[in-house]
Amino acid sequence: MSTSAADYLARTLADIGVRRIYGVVGDSLNGFTDALRRLGSIDWIHMRHEEGAAFAAGAEAHLTGSLAVCAGSCGPGNLHLINGLFDAQRSRVPVLAIAAHIPSSEVGIDYFQATHPELLFKECSHYTELVSHAEQLPQVLARAVRVAVAERGVAVVVIPGDVALQPLDALAPSWMLPAPPVVRPAEDTLAELAGMLNAGERVTLFCGAGCRDAHDTVVALADVLNAPVVHALRGKEYLEYDNPFDVGMTGLLGFGSGYRAMMECDTLLLLGTDFPYRQFFPKGARIAQVDIRAAALGNRCPIELGVLGTVVDTLDALLPLIDRKEDRTHLDAALADYRRSRGGLDAQAVEKPDGHVIHPQLLYRLVSELATEDAIFTCDVGTPVAWSARYLAMNGRRRLVGSFNHGSMANALPHAIGAQARFPDRQVISFSGDGGFTMMMGEFVTLLQHELPVKVIVLNNGTLGFVELEMKASGFLDAGCDLKNPNFARMAEAMGIKGVRVEAPGDLRAAVQEVLAHDGPALLDVVSARQELVMPPTKTLGEARSFGMFMLKAVLDGRAGELIDLARTNAFR
Repeated sequence: MSTSAADYLARTLADIGVRRIYGVVGDSLNGFTDALRRLGSIDWIHMRHEEGAAFAAGAEAHLTGSLAVCAGSCGPGNLHLINGLFDAQRSRVPVLAIAAHIPSSEVGIDYFQATHPELLFKECSHYTELVSHAEQLPQVLARAVRVAVAERGVAVVVIPGDVALQPLDALAPSWMLPAPPVVRPAEDTLAELAGMLNAGERVTLFCGAGCRDAHDTVVALADVLNAPVVHALRGKEYLEYDNPFDVGMTGLLGFGSGYRAMMECDTLLLLGTDFPYRQFFPKGARIAQVDIRAAALGNRCPIELGVLGTVVDTLDALLPLIDRKEDRTHLDAALADYRRSRGGLDAQAVEKPDGHVIHPQLLYRLVSELATEDAIFTCDVGTPVAWSARYLAMNGRRRLVGSFNHGSMANALPHAIGAQARFPDRQVISFSGDGGFTMMMGEFVTLLQHELPVKVIVLNNGTLGFVELEMKASGFLDAGCDLKNPNFARMAEAMGIKGVRVEAPGDLRAAVQEVLAHDGPALLDVVSARQELVMPPTKTLGEARSFGMFMLKAVLDGRAGELIDLARTNAFR
């Protein structure tokens, strides 16, 4: 029997399997954090910023599929959670946020730190509710947990500090979490989908994060159809490995082979993806889509058939209806194209000890080669995502976490904290640009505080690299991107964390080995090429014209030297 609402909250979370909560303490949270202290079975992961707490919880939820929890105190405290919660919501992972609130007697009269959290969190959650009296808590909490798990997103429980201290005599519910359902379409819909695929002569599969449990089933379907498998970034960790039909990614960070396998098909099947870039979908193909979310069906391109169901359940029912295709022309052409595309990318990641700059392609290839077989990688938005997508090899045991839908900077380090806290015995490697790392650099100290052996790799190129590249590609002179950085390795050492700085290509392998082998947290400061280009899989005439306009403006602005450096970095390898 609980003695207060805070006790009930803590005990119920423990009963459903929560073992850690990420947050920053504050007076409105005192009742809850004291209840956790007395309970003793839930660890409080003390972050340096509530945004980091939400990111950390999101990473744990992504990696486990189970509910993860973060918390913030009233006003600015829980307001800081919002960006990380947006990321969790858009990544569709189950996170519960405990948002403490000002005293209930002061609500509505512009009290110190007053906000309206029940309104603020509406856009980044499936469920947000204010607990005005302790007796509300059991039902509100149970509903929040069920919604977060079933809808795979965020739920927020707002509770004033004084309400958390109110007496509450209630037993924790004996049932709270629903089992995952089996969701597959009706027989006539399956027959219609099978008819489309059987009629197609050049079928391509395009797969996203909805294929997380369907690797073998997708490969089996590709085998029967002789279909190349293209994956979105969020499908990389689930589809890239042990897949003889894989032809790489499409999209701005993808491969030419993935792009062409979609553009040259006559039938395209979208599996568990809400890929946002419309220009990468074919115009003349018949398109069918399978997704568990009705809102995703036809959301990005016109489709002939929308199928509501999980990928694995739908394909299990579909496979017996598919006729085996004998013609491999489309598949073999796509596989040959992939070998060429992969070879071109690999050629950019060759070790050249006498090179004049460190190319990030080589860094990522080396880390992929030297990391453990079950490593967890996190990457910041921008160029770290590009190199992660192209050079980190997945194998079914490795994981990749990033802000791939929300697109927030500074996610990698707090994501790594959540990953390492949940999996203390696995190698966790965080890839950040210098911009993303410095934006949430306070969380670097969290590694020290909680003795988390995260390996932090910083691409130190002195600029907001991807933003600078976007400016140039649009015909603008880059401005406002420069970063004046410290020596990050020395900074790490000053904090009591191992730091290694590398400036020459010939020293890179040894530096990576040294950092990955270190027993505790470590930082690798990689001084890399500023002018490295991330080339998309296809270039339009308009893009070429815009880049030419940038070059002309650069010459007229007295920056011709930058163009020479750009050529040296990208053309003369």
